[in-house]
Amino acid sequence: MTQKRVAVIGAGPSGLAQLRAFQSAAQKGAEIPEIVCFEKQDNWGGLWNYTWRTGLDENGEPVHCSMYRYLWSNGPKEGLEFADYSFEEHFGKQIASYPPRAVLFDYIEGRVLKADVRKWIRFNSVIRWVQYNEDAGNFTVTVHDHSKDSTYSEDFDHVIVASGHFSTPNVPFYEGFDTFNGRVLHAHDFRDAREFKNKDILILGSSYSAEDIGSQCWKYGCKSVTVAYRNAPMGFDWPDNWAEVPALVKVDGRTAYFKDGSSREVDAIILCTGYKHFFNFLPDDLRLKTANRLAAADLYKGVAWVHNPKLFYLGMQDQWFTFNMFDAQAWWVRDAIMGKLDIPGEQAMLADVKEREAREEASDDAKYAIKYQGDYVQELIDETDYPSFDVDGACEAFYQWKKHKSENIMGFRNNCYKSVITGTMAPVHHTPWKDALDDTMPVYLQN
Repeated sequence: MTQKRVAVIGAGPSGLAQLRAFQSAAQKGAEIPEIVCFEKQDNWGGLWNYTWRTGLDENGEPVHCSMYRYLWSNGPKEGLEFADYSFEEHFGKQIASYPPRAVLFDYIEGRVLKADVRKWIRFNSVIRWVQYNEDAGNFTVTVHDHSKDSTYSEDFDHVIVASGHFSTPNVPFYEGFDTFNGRVLHAHDFRDAREFKNKDILILGSSYSAEDIGSQCWKYGCKSVTVAYRNAPMGFDWPDNWAEVPALVKVDGRTAYFKDGSSREVDAIILCTGYKHFFNFLPDDLRLKTANRLAAADLYKGVAWVHNPKLFYLGMQDQWFTFNMFDAQAWWVRDAIMGKLDIPGEQAMLADVKEREAREEASDDAKYAIKYQGDYVQELIDETDYPSFDVDGACEAFYQWKKHKSENIMGFRNNCYKSVITGTMAPVHHTPWKDALDDTMPVYLQN
């Protein structure tokens, strides 16, 4: 029997979870398919592979990274810890609960270095097109190898899309943007809060990017932060130089006008207006079209494409859980490909999607949403051999995180939580977040 071939698109946290899942099966003696992972960057990590570049990379491809220089985890690490590779195993000690970007990248990389899966990845390789071949029952994947500046095609039995959905910005236009006498940028292109020191900034949006980029700019000395929201304010107890106002109407010169009739002079406008699920390498019959929600459209068990379950997507949901959810999905996809799990017919899969959507829509309460996604992670774990962990304990860390944010939005990262993997309590970080201006890994890890 010919060995199956599996294409994994993307070597970020989701794609790396998939490689680790197959490596785990091989480690236990199972015969696994041939795995080929295509990564358009020259290193793994996906969004966590930080670059100073914004629009286009060195190959003329859209920059994938939406990370900025001083980004810290905006949720507790105890909610995302790998069940098979703890922070303590990686760093040799327990660390504080909100690591900066470089620390988290090092943690992600540590597991896949240990698993020795880099040999499965073809770097500088951009997917140009994926086509399903009805007669042969397989996929033809067309790739551009930037290292050789050549394009080629190969056939695969399965394709796993793990390219994420936080890299293609949603960029709205408002009257006056084209003549604004300052800078307009999307969160995707934000790199360094120091650029906005002593500046009056306007942020459009009221979700995590708006909250965190505004906080970064405040921390590094901007003059003021104004956040314009469409539906509802974030409602935290912000510092004195921070204001929330109703939606932006237009800009004239440097003056921004808002829906409530107020106006402000601003130096820069940062669009925290979200991202698009964008897969320009897929034809319509394979391409996921979904809102950013917990129950992504047309995905059985949140991963299998209902219209052709030889195709899978990882990490396409809105996220409370991240790394460990990607793991749970990857282990499930691995077992489906290897024939250990049965995938039902299309109508049953569509019913599964509909049920998940209805259950998500039953409440808009954040605690309900966290538990909903926690239950989803547990469901997938129960069907595979992914190491079980205290999912309810991870949910509890998220509940406490929400509580701490409501109590002190600029100080919530000073709190600590207990690992659901090792049971160890995280130490309090040596420097309060607002004062930790040097967040490099050596400084962060100091005792």
